[in-house]
Amino acid sequence: MNTITRMPTVASSSPGTAPVVQVVGLRKTYGSKVAVDDVSFEVARGEIVGILGQNGAGKTTTVEALAGLRTADGGTVRVLGHDPQRDPAPVRELLGVQLQESRLPAKLRVAEALRLYASFYADPRDPEELLTLLGLQDKRDTPYQKLSGGQKQRLSIALALVGNPQVAILDELTTGLDPQARRETWDLIEAVRDSGVTIVLVTHFMDEAERLCDRVVIIDDGRVIAQGTPGDLARGDHAGVTFRMRLPQPLDAALLVGIDSVTSMREVGRDLEVTGGATVLPDVIIALHSCGLVPEEVQTISPSLEDAFVALVGRPPQEDPS
Repeated sequence: MNTITRMPTVASSSPGTAPVVQVVGLRKTYGSKVAVDDVSFEVARGEIVGILGQNGAGKTTTVEALAGLRTADGGTVRVLGHDPQRDPAPVRELLGVQLQESRLPAKLRVAEALRLYASFYADPRDPEELLTLLGLQDKRDTPYQKLSGGQKQRLSIALALVGNPQVAILDELTTGLDPQARRETWDLIEAVRDSGVTIVLVTHFMDEAERLCDRVVIIDDGRVIAQGTPGDLARGDHAGVTFRMRLPQPLDAALLVGIDSVTSMREVGRDLEVTGGATVLPDVIIALHSCGLVPEEVQTISPSLEDAFVALVGRPPQEDPS
């Protein structure tokens, strides 16, 4: 139902503030394959910005270049004014990273892992504080191999935060988790942001992005094809209203065709779906009432971020096989 213009933009930070993260014209190739091509976006302090795309779209390559873990072939990257490509050392003190494929030794215990990682930094966060923040106190002496999937993700977040970073990159954090563990992880991400950490969240889950992200950047085939708030992208060019109603008896379509605010109608199973201008719902209800008809059910249809994603990319987001 949406028509969305495939035109990338670079969102600006709040007036008077420099962006915490700035990526301009980023490019990365592997032989003849172009993994990232002219990617640009900014992240303001205190935001959660989602990097969305299919598997293989270039999301992880982008954030690895941002973290200085991957050498870019072109473009510029800045984290709080520092260049992770040319001088990664200062960035390591400012940036925490949780990568999708990270693993720990099977017998390493939770508290031991946090103390080990804390020793890498000049001014680390208190490991005991992180155990409390992420609900791992009762697992402090548990070996990594005995943690559940959700507990391993909690530990991944803790390890990304132990350096006391100002920015955290979280890559496909909830892949493979059950619904309850996913929602618990979402709560933790929000708590981390509330503690003052700016977050770049890589995901292909549209519900996750809608729940957590202030803004999203959609990447397809290595290029930014859209960016903005989840709500703005979901609405796209669709400024009208869509609703479905179930009537107690068949309706003469001519009754609604004559209503100025109605732009389209279609049958969906036993329901009639109507799209139109801002007043289409009351206009239709009044017209039905004048004929003695009262809908049995009325449901408004709100466009979603997944609708926008499919309209832009041409296919729904893929589940990560891992």
